Amino acid sequence: MASSQLNISIIQPDIVWEDKAANLKQYEQYIDAIKEKKEVVVLPEMFSTGFSMNPEKLAEPPYGPTVQWMQEHSKKHHCIITGSIIIEEDGNYYNRLLWVQPNGQIGHYDKRHLFGYANEDQHYTAGSKRLIVSVKGIKICLLVCYDLRFPVWARNKNEEYDVLLYVANWPARRAMPWEALLKARAIENMSYCIGVNRVGTDANDIDYNGGSVVFDPLGATVWQNFDEATCHTVTIDKGQVIQAREQFQFLKDADDFFIKD
Repeated sequence: MASSQLNISIIQPDIVWEDKAANLKQYEQYIDAIKEKKEVVVLPEMFSTGFSMNPEKLAEPPYGPTVQWMQEHSKKHHCIITGSIIIEEDGNYYNRLLWVQPNGQIGHYDKRHLFGYANEDQHYTAGSKRLIVSVKGIKICLLVCYDLRFPVWARNKNEEYDVLLYVANWPARRAMPWEALLKARAIENMSYCIGVNRVGTDANDIDYNGGSVVFDPLGATVWQNFDEATCHTVTIDKGQVIQAREQFQFLKDADDFFIKD
């Protein structure tokens, strides 16, 4: 039997600061222009607003307009759309990654590690549960930006996933750890590791140089792009994951521990 393959389309945008309408319009254009078979489309962290500490102004309810937009375009293009937005639920604000399927079903992950350096922890509530989804037999663990610095949270115990996916607003001045940590996560977890970032400059004069990247299960670069707003589709092959793990079997020697909330 042939191994499963999955197209993942990475959108690396120049986010318009706190302008949801303008951002959603540009994503529509990117998605419409994808020539490959659309299966999973990935948008960055806080894709509709930029990395804003103004949740009181920008937050939406769990099934608000941006989520409805994701559902509409997921159904229109018969693909999954994922990325994080600002959500208000039960009096709390969340940096919430959404996994929206063409049938309207939604999975979500609330960012666990909040970026205290930018006071994210003063405005948002941390999540406590990972989200691992399955598409065509390929399992994907979905995380957000600053989570990248905490390897235990991403730990691939018992081969729980085949792809580790981070959506981010990661500044250009910290581009070196972005690339180094993503490569390390791929190597130590023997999985594909994908980082989806943005370009441009936000209202806080923070520059972003993209650097969206795909590493294979042994840490080799499959694709990477710097400095330009773009959309690119990569094909993930589960056969590569299986082959790497059968050849080296590093995960079987891992320490037996987990995070206790």
